[in-house]
Amino acid sequence: MEFRESKGIFKQIADNISDRIITGELPVGSKIPSVRELAATMGVNHNTIMRAYLEMQRDEIIQNQRGIGYFVAEDAINKINKIRKEEFFKYQFPEFLHQVKVLGLNKEDLKPLLNILDES
Repeated sequence: MEFRESKGIFKQIADNISDRIITGELPVGSKIPSVRELAATMGVNHNTIMRAYLEMQRDEIIQNQRGIGYFVAEDAINKINKIRKEEFFKYQFPEFLHQVKVLGLNKEDLKPLLNILDES
């Protein structure tokens, strides 16, 4: 995994794990890699992984079973989707609207994008 400077590494790791949950690579109830295992795999400090896991645990995406490890929570996919929608409307969508205004785009310019949504 290559990290971007625009976002904290722990957040990128949490996003990567969330992606793997959504795609089914890490199904509900499955054990996720240990902190040390993932730190070694990704080449980052174990504290960075721990921070990602603590955030995901706080958001109820994963659960810690003491002495056993971390597991994907029952409602993880719904929690991830809710968080991502909130982040989209708080951060990315306002930036998109700003760019639409700056570029002087109108409804006709955006119609092809809306058609893509209808096709999905």
